[in-house]
Amino acid sequence: MKSYICVVCGFIYHEEEGLPEEDIAPGTKWEDIPMSWVCPECGAGKEDFEMMEV
Repeated sequence: MKSYICVVCGFIYHEEEGLPEEDIAPGTKWEDIPMSWVCPECGAGKEDFEMMEV
């Protein structure tokens, strides 16, 4: 599982955890999240996220 960081505010989406409060189940892959989704912290678009290197 991968993690993605918002380059605007630093919010991190972890595929392993998902975002249950946003109706995104744990294990949901980044590519399966709709392009209309926005960062819950700052409202940035999905295009403003980058994969994090571990």
